[in-house]
This record gives sequence, structure tokens and C-alpha cells, in this order.
Amino acid sequence: MKLIFTVLGLVISVASMAQSGNIRGTVKTSDNQAAEFVNVHLKGTSKGTYTDKYGSYQLKNINAGSYQISVQVMGLKTEDKNIEVKAGETITVDMVLTESAEKLQDVVVTANVNKYKNNNTSSSLRLTTPLLEVPQNIQIVTGDVLKDQQIISMSDGLTRNVSGLTRLEHWGDMYTNITARGSQIQAFRNGFNVVNSYWGPLTEDMCFVDNIEFVKGPAGFMLSNGEPSGLYNVVTKKPTGKTKGEASFTVGSYDLYRSTIDLDGKLSKDGKLLYRLNAAAQNKKTHRANEYNDRYALAPVLSYQLDEQTKLTLEYNYQQAKMSNVGSYYVFSPDGFKTLPVDFASLPSGSPGTQIDDHSLYLNLQHNINRGWKVTGQVARFVYNQEGSSMWPSVVNADGTMIRSISIWDAKSTMTMAQAFVNGEMETGSIRHSILGGLDMANKAYMADWNQTHVLDSANAPFDPKNPSLGTPVTGYPTFDRTTPLEERATGGVINQAYTSLYLQDELGFMQGKVRLTLAGRYTDVRQANYGGKPNEAKHFTPRAGVSVSVDKTTAVYGLYDQAFVPQSGVLAGGGKVQPITGNNMEAGVKKEWFGGRWNTSLTVYSILKNNELTADPNSAPTSGLSIELGQKRAQGVEFDLRGNIARGLSLIANYAYTDSRVIKVADGVTTIKVGDIVPGFAKHTANVWLTYKVQRGVLKGAGVSLGATWLGDRATYWDASPDPNKELDDYLKVDGGVYWENNKLKITANVFNLLDEYLYSGSYYKWLSAYNWQTEAPRNLRFSIAYKF
Repeated sequence: MKLIFTVLGLVISVASMAQSGNIRGTVKTSDNQAAEFVNVHLKGTSKGTYTDKYGSYQLKNINAGSYQISVQVMGLKTEDKNIEVKAGETITVDMVLTESAEKLQDVVVTANVNKYKNNNTSSSLRLTTPLLEVPQNIQIVTGDVLKDQQIISMSDGLTRNVSGLTRLEHWGDMYTNITARGSQIQAFRNGFNVVNSYWGPLTEDMCFVDNIEFVKGPAGFMLSNGEPSGLYNVVTKKPTGKTKGEASFTVGSYDLYRSTIDLDGKLSKDGKLLYRLNAAAQNKKTHRANEYNDRYALAPVLSYQLDEQTKLTLEYNYQQAKMSNVGSYYVFSPDGFKTLPVDFASLPSGSPGTQIDDHSLYLNLQHNINRGWKVTGQVARFVYNQEGSSMWPSVVNADGTMIRSISIWDAKSTMTMAQAFVNGEMETGSIRHSILGGLDMANKAYMADWNQTHVLDSANAPFDPKNPSLGTPVTGYPTFDRTTPLEERATGGVINQAYTSLYLQDELGFMQGKVRLTLAGRYTDVRQANYGGKPNEAKHFTPRAGVSVSVDKTTAVYGLYDQAFVPQSGVLAGGGKVQPITGNNMEAGVKKEWFGGRWNTSLTVYSILKNNELTADPNSAPTSGLSIELGQKRAQGVEFDLRGNIARGLSLIANYAYTDSRVIKVADGVTTIKVGDIVPGFAKHTANVWLTYKVQRGVLKGAGVSLGATWLGDRATYWDASPDPNKELDDYLKVDGGVYWENNKLKITANVFNLLDEYLYSGSYYKWLSAYNWQTEAPRNLRFSIAYKF
């Protein structure tokens, strides 16, 4: 901490009289379509970038003077233009290629340019600074990665693409539940925190997802109340202004049948009114008997350019899930993990399933006040309805037999959220300021009925996993009473949260923007209650301070301090005010762009300290209700990420993370926990790789091969530690591979997952049942896809 503030002090003392300006613009094709993945650079300098999918680009911190800006695509004619950059100003330079969109697309597909790498975050993440210069570890999983790996939902192998991520098992494909840096990260969609309970939200279908942004550690520019491990932001597809479409069909093992459609275009001749429509339908079973997961999605978007400075976007996402009983994914045994076959099932045929209907509606308004300032306002409404049930054993006997039970699980969630934030740039003397300020408000309510249970087996006729019978249970099937409204049935199953939060950030640029100091703070007023209990309230200020220094044009080093908090309630034995649990994150890192920005690397070290957590006072009577502060927990580690196009036709994603989370301080008298105890929820070692090569010329032009692997070592992803050290979670290794062929219209992909046919699982010991429980992944399986662009 002292080191960070020392560096900040040095930065503040820097004085420079140099002035700089910025360049932004768009590149279009000869037929007025956005030119994506086009290289834009200033001749005679190392300043350059690539256009995004909208054809937009931005170059920051350019010394005042005359330049020649060049737009180049490998194999096509270079376009040049003379420009004048003035100090303190942002100039707009638009360029037009001589080639059509079809010709450009053919070249881009062949070159495989930057399909795995983004240089900037989405507007919903609020940052305008390029990723290279942001003082935080942020990784983006692009839409091309999702397609190449045939990822069809958030829980479908996504975590291999970012260092340090693990997905904890939770009711199969119902919820995502990703952890990083020792705890669960928060789920966002288009900048909104969409966590509606401890488990939600429903996993997004990838048909309407453009990319996914992962932010490691507290992110005060988005939210401060919650776990300090970070967040992921699902960015949905928006209209691009191009008239195009894509249809795909996928088949696979375990009766997977899936089709998608993506339509993008104009509804008015002047191009002011645009639309985007994505839809998907899926039927899917699993490697276990009697399980299924049918999904349907519809996502229309309309955007209207009110004037040159103002755009209004209306978006609706609908998802429906028709699933088998969600508890059936779990396996239970007193004998340890992996003691039953990988395809073991305990769900009786004919059991009632679960249906979920998930609706989300967004209204977004963006207005460019002038060239340097932009204001964004958006509101969202989320409605989630679930009618179903969950199977769970009430008893697991020492011989492995059990009594299965099915409980009702009807649920409803409503969330209303609003945001307004402003981005702007200004200069005071030689110092450049990038300003971000905003307001966040939310009101969330979740309710569930778990109060009706039907026992499937009897003490005289328990279910025997060694001789399973999946026919009609001895007591028949459950019949739940739903005549009473859910609001009356959901006693004890209510979770509420409401918050209002203000944020202000200034990124100060010194020495022509080579040194950047971020000073920020967020004030949050939050009130939340769990399961009908007494609300926890907190009014808390969380600071954020960071520094990023450009060592050269392609290398930046940074340091960051940020904080998150969780409200808690109680009565301190020694008196005084109960403070919220705080998570203080300190991290430092190095980011590097290689070979003209074709690929990048980031190396990060971090330490997160959790303070103020309450535990029962060991010196008071158990019934006193008095508490003391437990002590301190620390999560620390190292993260490395590499992604991009490392050679012509060769793309690579590779990452590694070391994570350790332990108790480092314990209050006197506390015996339930001790210094050095593991705080579960992580794998000590995670390593991933995904390598793709595409033939660039000859008769095999467009053909490619992919190979990927995920390794988790020394797993501590349980919630209860195994009482037997010989029955802990073992290491995890999954290898996938595939082949494909594509041109500018057609793509054919075939991937084989779990090539080595390993017994893959995750789980935990469960004290309440004195048994181990786990979920298995599918044995070796295949997916085959055909996608056609029109």
C-alpha cells in the first residue's frame, strides 16, 4: 500500500509542458458499410490500432503536429490522408476504402485478423481508456471465440478463456456461478448487475451475446457492494448498420439439436432506424438418464438515431428453459468422489420438470454533448418466473443407500435498475483529464417456495445406487399445491436488495499521456435482507486509486487499490458500530502489445484482504447474540493471459493463474477457525490453452484445426472440507479439439470435447448428509455445426 501511494506521489509531482490531441473516426467500404478489423496507423510513428465491428477507431495522446494517417488491409490498396493534430482537441478523420464489404470480408476471414482480441471495452463498461492503459486486469472473450469453441451457454466451457476462473457445480446449466480470486464474481449484462439471488441469473444463451468482459477484483466504476473478486459483463448484440444475416444448425452427442438465426439491417432508407434480431431453439439431453434441457431465446433490438449526436436503443431478451428436475445432476455417496459411474442417474422417469421464463427489457439513450463529452442513460426491467422442483436426498446411509426427496421450487424475481453516467475529456494546463461520473440505482426482489416436499423412497425400500431402479418410486410422484399465490407460499424464501450509488473518477494524464493517475470514489447506500431476516444496511464510501505508466508505445505497467464491501448486522460484544465486510484489493501488473498489436499479454499480482467479518463471541453465552470481528482473510495470486493472432493464420489463447485464499488473523478465543485454514472456492493452479490454425492458401485454403486444454490443480472448490484427506478433489484435465473450414459465406465446424474421455467432475463433502456429492461432465462427445452468412 505504501509503495502504491509513493508512486502516486511521484506521478503527481511530474510536470510537463507538452500538449497532445486525439484522433477518432470511422472507416467504411466503397458500398458504405462499416470496415471492421482494418489497421489504422500514423506513418512514421508506432501509434496504431484496429477498427472495431462498427468500423470505428480511436488514437489517443498524439503529439500536436502534422501526420499522414494510413488505413491498410493486407492484400488490399492502402488509403492515406494528411491530417493536423492540435493540442487539447479531438479531430474526426473518416476514411473510405476502394473495396466493397464483400471483398473486405473475404480478406479478413482469410487473414484471421485479431478474431480473439479486443483493444477496448464496450460502452456499457463505461471506460474509454484502451485496455492497454487501464490499471486493472480486464479480459474480453470475443464472439469469434464463442463460435470457434461452440459455446452455447455461459456454463459451457467459457471459463477456459480467462486466467483463474473456475465454475462451481450448481444445478447443471441453470446458473453460471463463476469464481475468481477466491470467491464468486458478480454477473452483469449490458452494464447492469443481474444477480437476483445467491444462484442467478439464468445462464445466457449465446445466440444474442456479442462478447463477454471479465473484470478482476473490485470495479468501483461499475459497483462496490458485493464480493471483491470481480465481475463479468455479458454484452449483447446490437445493430451494426450493415444489412446481413447468419443462420446456423448444430447437432451433437446426447441428442443435441440447435438452430440459430441472426438478422441485422436497416428499417429506414436513411439508416437512422436499425434492427437486430437473434433467436435460438435447442433440444438437448445429457449423459445421464431422464435428463433434458430444452432452451428457446428471442432477442429483438431497435436503435434510432434521433440526430447526429443522439441515439436511442430499445432491447428485449426472452429466454425459456424447459429442464428436467434440476437436482438430478448431483450424485451422492459416503464412499468418496468418483465412486459411481460417470453416467450414474437417480432421477425416476416421468418426474415433473422445471420451466423458467426470463424476460429483460432495456432502454438506452446516448448523447454526444460535443466531441469530448458524452452522456448515457439507461433503465432496465428484469422479470424471472420459475415453476419446478428439485430432487435432494434427505438421508444417505453408511452403505450408500438413500432416501430421495423432491421439493417444490417455484420462484419469482423482479429487478428494476437505472443508470446515468457521463464520460468526458478536458485539459488543465499540461494535464489531460478523462472524467467518469454517474449514478446507479436498483431495486431487486426474489422469492421462492421450497416448503413442500415429497419423499420418493421409504426406510424399508431405500434407493440403492449400486442397483438403481429409475421406474415409478415406491411412494409415487409428487403433487404440489399451487392454488395459493407464490407471494403467500414464499415464507422464509425472500431475498431483497435496494441501493443508490454515486461514482466520480478522474484519470489524469501527464507527460503527453504516458503517465496516468486514476483517482476515484463511490458512495453507496444499500439495504438487503435474506430469507425474511432483518435487513442489513450500510452507507459506505469506497476509494479507488490507480497508476498506469507507458514504458513505451506498446508496454504499460500499473498499480491499483480498490475496495468492495458487503453489509452485515449484529451486536458487538465490546460495543461500537458494526462495520460492513470490506475487501481491499491491491494489484500490480504489466501489459504488452506484440507485433503491431496482433496479440497481447498481461501479468498481474494481487492481494485481497477481507476485514470486519463477524463471528459469535466465544466469551459470551451462545444465546447472547453477541459477536466479535473474526480476524482477517486473504486471497492472493498471480495471473497471466495471452491472446491474439501470433502468426498469420495462427490464433492463441493461453493463461495461467496461481490462487491461494486463507485465514491470516483470528481473534482471541475463536476456535471454529484458525490461522492458515483454507477459505474454499478456488483451484490453486489453473492453466488453459486454445490454439487455432487456418490454412492461408492452396487447395485447403480456409481449412483449420483447433486444440485446447484445461487443467485445474490442487482444487479447493468445495464448501465443506473432506474429513478424510485421502478423499479430496483430485486434479482436473480436459482436452478438446476440432477441425473446421470456412470462406466468406459458409463455415463448417466439428469439435470433440473431453478427447481423453476422462472422468470429469466437481463437488464437495456435505456435512449435513455425511456424504460426498458431485456433478459429472459428459464423457467424450461431439458437436457439428454449419453456419451460413447472407
